[in-house]
Amino acid sequence: MIGIRRRNAFEKFFENRSFLIKMYENNSITKREFLEMNYEAIKNSCIRPFVKIDSFEKGLYNYQYYNSLAKYYKTLARELKMSKNYKRDRNTYLNKCDHYYYLKDVSSLKLIKFLGFKGVEAYFIETKSVGLRGKLYEIVLRDFEEAVFHSKAEWLLTELQEAGVFLEGKHKSVISEYIDERY
Repeated sequence: MIGIRRRNAFEKFFENRSFLIKMYENNSITKREFLEMNYEAIKNSCIRPFVKIDSFEKGLYNYQYYNSLAKYYKTLARELKMSKNYKRDRNTYLNKCDHYYYLKDVSSLKLIKFLGFKGVEAYFIETKSVGLRGKLYEIVLRDFEEAVFHSKAEWLLTELQEAGVFLEGKHKSVISEYIDERY
């Protein structure tokens, strides 16, 4: 059971997440601003990732937590200026990015397994990014609002295919504008 203070922080996090999604959908903020605000919310939260996923909310929180950190370090790596330690610093940031993306994918699978793969649909998505074509896939949790995950992990793809929830062909993302917007 989550303590009262922690539960309030948990509820506040999800309210803020929904608010940011609505702001993005209404073009009030850019994708980059969305990601920055999401990262700040994670950074300032008293909640750390959950070891045991025994609710949808915990699984979604973990996904969001690790995804935010991965995107943060990816942005730092992109924005590094040439300096004496450029290569070392860039590699450090990219390694952290990869690590957090891996933890995000582990969290996705834990949540999907908790749900028993029910209401889960996954497929490759159409994207403007040449580097992501044929690699990026979407995982939609049909029974939950605002529950759309993305991954490129081959091991997770295999799990989804073996569970029979991965659809053939390429499909339009349910959040295609977000996917195709650079940050």
